[in-house]
Amino acid sequence: MRPLCIPSFLIAGVALGCARPAPTTLAPETGESHLANIRQLTNGGENAEAYFSADGRRLIFQSTRDGRACDQEYVMNIDGTGLHRVSNGTGKTTCGFFYANDQRILFASSHAMQQDCPPKPDPSKGYVWRLDPYDIYTAKPDGSDLRRLTNYGVYTAEAVVSPDGKKIVFTSLKDGDLDIYTMNVDGTDVRRLTTTPGYDGGPWWSPDGKQIAYRAWHPTDTALVSYRDLLAQRLVRPNRMELWVMNADGSGQRQITQLGGANFGPSWTPDGKRLIFSSNYTQPHSGNFDLYLVNLDGTGLERVTTSDTFDGFPMFSPDGRKLVWASNRHDAIATETNLFIADWVP
Repeated sequence: MRPLCIPSFLIAGVALGCARPAPTTLAPETGESHLANIRQLTNGGENAEAYFSADGRRLIFQSTRDGRACDQEYVMNIDGTGLHRVSNGTGKTTCGFFYANDQRILFASSHAMQQDCPPKPDPSKGYVWRLDPYDIYTAKPDGSDLRRLTNYGVYTAEAVVSPDGKKIVFTSLKDGDLDIYTMNVDGTDVRRLTTTPGYDGGPWWSPDGKQIAYRAWHPTDTALVSYRDLLAQRLVRPNRMELWVMNADGSGQRQITQLGGANFGPSWTPDGKRLIFSSNYTQPHSGNFDLYLVNLDGTGLERVTTSDTFDGFPMFSPDGRKLVWASNRHDAIATETNLFIADWVP
């Protein structure tokens, strides 16, 4: 799940998007009382994981725009203007983030291991995700000065920078399981935080940098055998996940939700008191995901979106006044995923 105007010209090999009119304001669905002045920022293809810069003026996201078969990384202003590609156009990318006072970005890319888009998973295996051979890269926000931070050659992605700009938390298969790690922003001092067999991923720092929220599924018995069999094929089936929180050093790991279904993409409210995430727990195994808020003790579950399709990858702006997310709502084609931004109504 992952964006349309044609690049108007090239500068230093980076495609710059043509200007586009201001997004049209859309009405929220019935029951979406927290959302006002919804604007659709992309139009067509697959667009996802749009995350704010520290100044709240720009977004970095992944997209299959311009007819691409797999994702590349892009930056644009929060009104949809100023679009430009920041990855090099080969391989596949995911999970971008701004840091260093918005002077640098990072994202995961498979281009060192594969120049072309990876093949799609065998449909006979059901709904599975490919664990492509990503490593984490950093660059300037225009895509120049590309540097490689990790060199594992296996799935290493889902990177987020700590609020103080000193640490990166990420997910990697480097030790044979899907676990969460931290490292310094220069790639040194790599530390493994999770060790329970199963999928630990999607980590996100709390606003004060003291905690990390993440998604996890720790299967046992025959389910663990099945999980490891898929893992050996570089696949994972993400239909069962719950939200967890741990301290920044990996201690105090505790489960927050017990909803069933797939609960993923957690990030934090700006006050650090709640998580916002996506879930299909009311219709497990379906593609109907909605956004929810939940307290850190698992109480106070509150539904944010009510669209009858996919809503996911939410993030609040640094000042807490806006929410950006990806959705299939208002799509001309059912498989499209676009980016939306709304004013947040407390």
